[in-house]
Amino acid sequence: MITVLIADDQPLQRLGFRALLDNNEDTTVVGEARNGAEAVRQTAALHPDVVLMDIRMPGTDGIQATKQIVAAGTRSRVLVLTTFDVDEYVYDSLRAGASGFLLKDVRPDELLAGIRTVATGEAVLASTTTRRLLQTFTSRAPRVDTSRRLATLTARERDVLLGIATGLTNAEIAERLVVTESTVKTHVGRVLAKINARDRVHAVIIAYDVGLVPLTESEISPSPAARRPRRACDPSDSWPRPAS
Repeated sequence: MITVLIADDQPLQRLGFRALLDNNEDTTVVGEARNGAEAVRQTAALHPDVVLMDIRMPGTDGIQATKQIVAAGTRSRVLVLTTFDVDEYVYDSLRAGASGFLLKDVRPDELLAGIRTVATGEAVLASTTTRRLLQTFTSRAPRVDTSRRLATLTARERDVLLGIATGLTNAEIAERLVVTESTVKTHVGRVLAKINARDRVHAVIIAYDVGLVPLTESEISPSPAARRPRRACDPSDSWPRPAS
């Protein structure tokens, strides 16, 4: 059973999420929080598998709450929910350590799939939204010198990381590099371990931080398959964090 804490300042929103999760056979709501401060306290007390985190809340917002939860070293994973398809706060939440994000108008089955994905230690990455959002907002974030993280990567592993960072699935990376999808999956695991990334989302952040990915759409040429719309919870967009 996956335990979930709902953090949202809207009572009706919390009620709707609770109704969905409590009526699902493999999820249960263990608590609710009206703001970020409550979310941090309840996460420490209840140790939920997943925290559904709203971004805009009074007092401590979802971004600061996410940062505090991740810094505490808890096993709880944060799944951010946002109202808008392009929202600068989403990027900040990913940098704070969230395991991914979904839009609030996501279908119930997609939300449940996202929660299950995050609960297993993987990341939920809505690739087309993430690509556009990162291109829009990473130019505002200071670049940090983490190039040493990339020094141990082989040329092929750098290519795989670039594919991840531009929102490609493993199948699309395999098509671009002319290798099998299982080979790409192996490379992804090695890349995450070598750059010390929590998960696929964290790898995207690192790739942008070190300037591996150009920030303008014109500099990125995804495969035709990459331009097709995909469901937010496409399983091929998420992989587990490296073992510690």
